[in-house]
Order: sequence, then structure tokens, then C-alpha cells
Amino acid sequence: MFGPAGLCYIYFTYGMHYCANVVVGEPGVAGAVLLRAGEVVGGVDIARGRRGSQVRDRDLARGPARLCVALGIERVDDGADLLSGEGIRLVEGQPVAAERIASGPRVGVRHAAQRQWRFWLSGDPHVSQYRAAAPLGGGSGS
Repeated sequence: MFGPAGLCYIYFTYGMHYCANVVVGEPGVAGAVLLRAGEVVGGVDIARGRRGSQVRDRDLARGPARLCVALGIERVDDGADLLSGEGIRLVEGQPVAAERIASGPRVGVRHAAQRQWRFWLSGDPHVSQYRAAAPLGGGSGS
């Protein structure tokens, strides 16, 4: 996560899931964007083989861990140069109108949960629904 921009940072969470980030910013300064969801536009049969035959298209990569499974992203991809065009990579898409970009509170975290650091395209069915983190101890919080 300390640069240079364009690298893939993969981490293992909850002892069972990989999550993928794109490193952003200047080398030596921690900064990354978590890839939360996506639409599988090519290789749907391959993604479905990784996620299960009953999984709906919109749910194939709906959530950061599901995205990694659907795309076959694993720890070995940590440090990959996403801009080189080799292996996993970012490709330029179409520009998005600013009014389509929505933001909201962070998901599944307790620290600074209300920061508006979750971004998505308004109305996109591939984005997982917002769920606040459960209170510590599983109680109602009151």
C-alpha cells in the first residue's frame, strides 16, 4: 500500500477471504482503494465455475471477497502491476457522469465507520447493500 500507484495490494481477511486494493498516491505514502464489487463482462462461465452454478450474474462479484473469487485473484497477485497489461490489469473504461457517483459510510468496520469512503455507481445492481457493523458482543447496542 505504500506505492507506487497502480500496484495491486492483496490481503487475507477473517481467515478466509482475499480482498484486492489498487494502490494510489505517491510512493512511500500508504494509500489504496478497495475494490468492493464489479460486473463480470467476460468469462461469465469461468466466474460462475469459481462461485457456483446457482449464483446470479449480478452476484458473481458483488462484494470484495466475491469479486476476488470470481476473478481468480489470490495472494500470488499481491504486488502485480495493474497498468502493465500483463496478468490482472486495469483497463480504461468509459467516463462516468459525476452525478452517478454515490458515496456512503464504510461497511463492516467499527472504526470511523461513518466516513463517506464507500463509492459506487448509483443504481448499479452489482453493488452489495450497505450493512452497518454488528455491535461488539453481538448485542443490540442499547
